[in-house]
Amino acid sequence: MPINIPYNLPARELLKEEKIFIMDEKRATSQDIRPLNIIILNLMPEKEKTELQLLRLLGNTPLQVNVSFLNTATYESKNVSKSHLDAFYSTFDQVRHRKYDGLIVTGAPIEHLPFEEVAYWNELQRIMDWSTTNVTSSLHICWGAQAALYHHYGIQKHRLPAKLSGVFHHTLSDQTVKLTQGFNDIFEAPHSRYTTVSIEEIEKNPGLHLQSVSEEAGAFIVLSNDGKQIMITGHLEYDASTLSEEYERDVKKGIEVNVPKNYFPNDDPSQKPLNTWRSHTHLLFSNWLNYYVYQETPYHWN
Repeated sequence: MPINIPYNLPARELLKEEKIFIMDEKRATSQDIRPLNIIILNLMPEKEKTELQLLRLLGNTPLQVNVSFLNTATYESKNVSKSHLDAFYSTFDQVRHRKYDGLIVTGAPIEHLPFEEVAYWNELQRIMDWSTTNVTSSLHICWGAQAALYHHYGIQKHRLPAKLSGVFHHTLSDQTVKLTQGFNDIFEAPHSRYTTVSIEEIEKNPGLHLQSVSEEAGAFIVLSNDGKQIMITGHLEYDASTLSEEYERDVKKGIEVNVPKNYFPNDDPSQKPLNTWRSHTHLLFSNWLNYYVYQETPYHWN
């Protein structure tokens, strides 16, 4: 089934080239189907890249999905045009009266800052509080996952000795959890971050379930017991080239950074990396939309 996105969104043409099933609002409203309404709080600097990555995943399910975008009012992004934000994004005050079936909170390259020093932290706290009553299930990615663990459960992030960057093996703690239904016993996923969260603190929290870990990358998939809060500490949504682009950017800036582990063939940055996590990414997003959003959300929000 398709995703319904704004007609002039730049990602539309790329999605069509990739044969992702999309439709415009006119066609969507003519169908006697209750679509899912998903809002994405996009905190990444290169917003159009993140839009494309997430829309690919939301468009590969048997459900019709209406997608809208949210940006912060207390911080203005410097890497995307104001016209793009004005055309396709809303602020929290514009949507706070609405109910949504799903919320996605992306990562953000601000791990060096304590949460309270982030320019939009108070605004993000308001959004996360609002989501507990106005959203059926929220999916948090990387820094967004760490922010949710801190805000909802008091679990602080911790600085790593060096940037964690690469593709790592992960295992599951419970094969019956619907979010990872169909996953292999061992699967790969990319990470790109300077901070981590404590496995011990997560396991001690009675409201949380640690579903996936990596010996090298630590805690990966964390769920609240009711499924309303899902935290993914890595970047399953990344394209094959994203870690390479980040590595080249850091090198050009003169940042001392290691070559992403288990990523380039023969650990050679001159070689083209392969996407070894794509199938599990699609499966996770499909499971989230089906089991935690579609199966749980009311037909009429009252």
